[in-house]
Amino acid sequence: MRDLGPFLARGRQAHEGLMGEQVRLYRQGEDVFDRDTGQTAPGPQTDLYGPGPARVKALAQATGTEEQAGERELSLRDYEVALPWSAPLPPDTRVLPGDRIKVLSSADARMVGLILYVKAAQYGGTATAWRISAEDRS
Repeated sequence: MRDLGPFLARGRQAHEGLMGEQVRLYRQGEDVFDRDTGQTAPGPQTDLYGPGPARVKALAQATGTEEQAGERELSLRDYEVALPWSAPLPPDTRVLPGDRIKVLSSADARMVGLILYVKAAQYGGTATAWRISAEDRS
């Protein structure tokens, strides 16, 4: 069997060249209720990656679905987010459904500020990038 190391290294380097966005992957803590003020505040955020390079791509075959959330219509659109294969995670941490990815910068200014919700993370030793399935819930 051939040593795949050199081929994978070139593929990973080429894939990183396509990563035109800067993103932040984070976990949102549970909301906190303040009994004194009667207000609910967002919980703390834990950074998992970034800011760092990524490729954020809307999936062409996904048409999106309309969902009802309370009294509001919600459109769900699928995205694939590719991070560098070597992107570090904090020790003993795995990306979980519900974690969030915020687009910090992009050549497409309409994407800046977009928050995507992680659906699944794909791992693989022969991948050229670390791919995360996510959805836009706007």
